[in-house]
Amino acid sequence: MSDPLLISLLPGPVARIFGASPARCRVRRPVRAGLAAAVLASASLLPGTGHAQVLDDSTKVRYGAHTTFILREADIFRGDTLGRMVDTTLTRLPQTRYWVHDSTYQQDLGNFGTASRRLLWEPNLQLGARLGRNVFDRYVRDAATVPYYDTRSPYTFFRFFQGNPYEQVFELSYARSIKKAFNVGFAYERFGSNKYLGVSNTQTGQVEHSNFLFFVRYQSPNDRYHAVANFSTARHRVAEQGGILPLATDTLEGGNGKIDLSKLFDYEREQVRLRRAINRDSRDRVRLAHTYRLLGRGLTVFHILDWSRQLNKYTDDQLTTTATASAPLFYPAFRLSTAQTDERAEFRQLENTVGVMGNSNTVEYRLYGRQRTYSLVTRAAFGQPAVVREALPDRAGNQLFLGGTAAFRYRQFAIETAGELRPAINIKDSEYWGRGSARLGPLSGEVLVASYAPTLTQQEFYGNHYRWGQRADSADYQLPYITGFRNTKVQQLKVRAARQLGQHYLDVTGTLANIVDLVYFNQQALPAQRGQAQQLTSLTVRYRTHVGSIFWENQATYTLGAEDDKQGIRVPTLVGDARLYYQGYVFKKALLTQVGVQGYFQSRWKAYDYSPSTQQFYLQDHFTIRNTPLVDVFLSGDIKTVGVFLKMAYVNQFLPQSGYYTTPYYVGMPRRFQFGIRWQFFN
Repeated sequence: MSDPLLISLLPGPVARIFGASPARCRVRRPVRAGLAAAVLASASLLPGTGHAQVLDDSTKVRYGAHTTFILREADIFRGDTLGRMVDTTLTRLPQTRYWVHDSTYQQDLGNFGTASRRLLWEPNLQLGARLGRNVFDRYVRDAATVPYYDTRSPYTFFRFFQGNPYEQVFELSYARSIKKAFNVGFAYERFGSNKYLGVSNTQTGQVEHSNFLFFVRYQSPNDRYHAVANFSTARHRVAEQGGILPLATDTLEGGNGKIDLSKLFDYEREQVRLRRAINRDSRDRVRLAHTYRLLGRGLTVFHILDWSRQLNKYTDDQLTTTATASAPLFYPAFRLSTAQTDERAEFRQLENTVGVMGNSNTVEYRLYGRQRTYSLVTRAAFGQPAVVREALPDRAGNQLFLGGTAAFRYRQFAIETAGELRPAINIKDSEYWGRGSARLGPLSGEVLVASYAPTLTQQEFYGNHYRWGQRADSADYQLPYITGFRNTKVQQLKVRAARQLGQHYLDVTGTLANIVDLVYFNQQALPAQRGQAQQLTSLTVRYRTHVGSIFWENQATYTLGAEDDKQGIRVPTLVGDARLYYQGYVFKKALLTQVGVQGYFQSRWKAYDYSPSTQQFYLQDHFTIRNTPLVDVFLSGDIKTVGVFLKMAYVNQFLPQSGYYTTPYYVGMPRRFQFGIRWQFFN
């Protein structure tokens, strides 16, 4: 394929890296680029060429997945220095939601890499100052969960996924140990997607993302000092399209101008609302976590340093200020300029956490204090040429947090408590969360209480199209919408039962949540506070079984209390997926294969709409998304250290309709062919 976006995913350094690896693996031809590596790996599945990546017997026995272990920061803090083996399974390989760093169910704008939000309700446990622009979070690595390695040999990980002709993913990582106590590595990730709505010959790319990670782990010879550190930088660029613009011919016959949504599935021939709007999200982060044992495992001191920077910029230099009956205005107002929009916000944060901890086979505890320094700078530009001016006075502050955990475990019984507090002069402004849980065999229960302030974006925003704030005494604002929100308070009870009975595994979780003074974005895309409590009740069931080589996996969540609510939280009543596949060996057990079908389903609901200039999803009451199931068929294979898959996504298109919606006037991707390769080198 000669797609320029595909070629851009394969940087020059990859050729040099892969040019060295095949020689060590005795490949007959040198590999000059990542795409060539993908072709070579696919060819290795043929019986006649399967020997191309086989190592000599001594190397194959000595090094492999059994000698390469992953450790995370949480493992170090639990005193676990062994980790777990790298994942070589096939189950998640063809599932698109595992291609990114947040695999929860999400509502997005249809295309890979676009803005998204978590579909199901989850309580917030991040206290204090938060920027509140999270629509691109799932594509960025979390510095607190970065994998570190313990390897007896150099370890290289490579993956390349292609959804022809739309989504593409490329990742290359490398780690090696220097002596026994020191491990260092890097990871480079790049993905993107092409437009399938309103496509023009000059502007086909919609999403471009790059992410570089450098990480290091150290363990002292006497095993008393442990340190992990990483530096990451992520750049995300999205061409915002604003959804489909219906034409006069897209109305229902005799429907008084009402739109016939079934006519909006012409994809590249459709018109879109925005042509030159760009969202950019740039992030940099440095994190260091280290521990030192004072009195064995019973008393350990630790320190965490975490610095982060997030810059969000939204531009649109082709504004439409004239509305017609068939083409209403996309933006609600033009307060600075009718020619262009240029808005940006930069949030910086530095945290230092110091504490003590200890753990044994039965008891575990941790006590800590954390100090946070933050700043938020907001800017807007207008005029020709653009003149930068300060939109909001800079915000900065210092915050103190106190927290800890305590746990007791004995055989099948366990109890754990955890919590955090941000004290304030006015006790009503104090933030906290506390959690207590108990487990007895397969049964467990958890109680959670929390109180947290609104995000900085919910408190204040100043731009060309939207303005709101809480500092109304400033003459420079002239804000038409004033906020003064109270803390949101949550009380939640969760009960779970999980049991393995022979070949059957069943996991049932029931949740009851009471949410008071919720801050959300209303039907005008403005922040608002719900005046009364909202109760959510959910039941999540996970079930898997197998009969011989036939495997069946299911997961579903049923939620009550959030069905098209006029205020607060909205969640589809039913969300779930299922997989049915055959797994077995072929070619004299040289190739492990999976072939099957997988599907996703969510019930009809009035999904959130999206505002690209504020990067917020908000409530709407005019658009209902149907309960269309999505069905894929796939074939996966694993031969030694190579995993590949072939998949036809949305195979049920046209049954019963020509497409589906993910967000009002945003359609999901049509039927397409996807393939991918995951290649791991252990020498």
